Amino acid sequence: MKTSSGYFESLVESALAASLPQEVSVHQIDAPQGLAPSSIAFAADIVAGTGHLDRGTGRLIFLDDPEEPVAWGGRSRAIIFAQSPLEVDLGSDEMYSAATWATLLDELAESGAQFDHAAGTVTRVISTGFGDLTPQGRGTQVEVRASWSPQSWNARPHVEAWARFVCRLAGFPPQPEGVTNIQAR
Repeated sequence: MKTSSGYFESLVESALAASLPQEVSVHQIDAPQGLAPSSIAFAADIVAGTGHLDRGTGRLIFLDDPEEPVAWGGRSRAIIFAQSPLEVDLGSDEMYSAATWATLLDELAESGAQFDHAAGTVTRVISTGFGDLTPQGRGTQVEVRASWSPQSWNARPHVEAWARFVCRLAGFPPQPEGVTNIQAR
């Protein structure tokens, strides 16, 4: 691992110090190789809820390159993937994609994450079962792929925003700090 002045080590330490919603389980995974001199990656899975609220998932990767690639506009890049099933009517709503992107930006702002150069896609997939899959009927899913350039080594607000976003995508409403959802038993 090539780093200078402890920047990447501080990024990792701050990422690992993130406070996470109880509805999501986050763990470190192997980061992709060859994209940057240093990287760290996390996976998230929704672990609470019933029905459609228990199937959200996501990935977060931080890349660090002291050479500051021009395309990044800075030293580091955060890359996310998040997906969740949707209600069929939401999957066909043209405004859902824009609302989902706005939710991601809201979570970043609420967490205090400082960043530049945000980019991404929101994909809604509508599927219909046929033949032996006819009993499945119709289903929809949303996938979000996004990236941005953190303005400092402090990854904590970025991790916290991403984890909350995975929860929101899975259908959990936003909660003020210290408030938890009432779980069905």
